[in-house]
Amino acid sequence: MPAALAYPLAALAEIAGCFAIWAWWRLGASALWLVPAVAALVAFGWLLAQVDTVAAGRAFAAYGGIYIAASILWMWLAEGQRPDRWDLLGTTVCLLGAAIILAAPRGA
Repeated sequence: MPAALAYPLAALAEIAGCFAIWAWWRLGASALWLVPAVAALVAFGWLLAQVDTVAAGRAFAAYGGIYIAASILWMWLAEGQRPDRWDLLGTTVCLLGAAIILAAPRGA
């Protein structure tokens, strides 16, 4: 699966799973929220494992930038907290780092 597809889907699954746990633990939601949380986190792990790379650590490192961007987007769209310029600058730096890791020319 191409990273351009796997990473955004993995980020959505991870954030959804983590938010469901957050809702149960911090917001007093029903323990039933843990069922979709576990399912989403399993989907996250499976999606991240679909990235075609020889080193898991490289896949995880590049994913980190995508996760940060998705988290800032979640904060804005789901939680109603508009990102400030520092959020946007940090996100840009992270996405640039992820792009460098993914696009670097590597010998066989």
